[in-house]
Amino acid sequence: MDIGANLKAVRKNRGLSQRELAKRAGVTNSTISMIEKNSVSPSVSSLKKVLSGIPMSLVEFFAADVGQNDTIPVVYRQQDLLEIGDDKVSMKLIGKEFPSRAISVLSETYPPGAHSGDEMLQHEGEEAGLVIEGKLELTVGEDIFVLETGDSYYFDSNRPHRFNNPFETTCRLFSATTPANF
Repeated sequence: MDIGANLKAVRKNRGLSQRELAKRAGVTNSTISMIEKNSVSPSVSSLKKVLSGIPMSLVEFFAADVGQNDTIPVVYRQQDLLEIGDDKVSMKLIGKEFPSRAISVLSETYPPGAHSGDEMLQHEGEEAGLVIEGKLELTVGEDIFVLETGDSYYFDSNRPHRFNNPFETTCRLFSATTPANF
């Protein structure tokens, strides 16, 4: 395996400059540059430190195939979306084959009367969404909001929250959550 080429490919896939990776990993720019040029052969501990700035484990790094990046789809057709919802709410995951996903992006459909569950949701991360059709009732903490077509939301997912469509028309929205839950 060409460690330098692999590190460069992984770094670029994550949208990181050498400078940004060096800053995150607590090493110098020249360290990243020399590894990528194969001027030095990093020790396991040095490579682990560099990978912590991505973040990526040694196992993931050595399992990654640089040439495989060309086979990761960029465009996902409607039929390629992975259904992760239930019989009431449709949640289609966008980018199901993207490795080491940092966010989950969903196309969601709430028919009239559908909701995210009786229990309030609460987890690490952030959530954002945009209503593209219909209306949606969003509860965050003790606050209840009614969002209409074109309205959006963004909140800390540590706050208890719930999605509900008590209206007579179907609601469609696009949403994103971090970290990737699916």
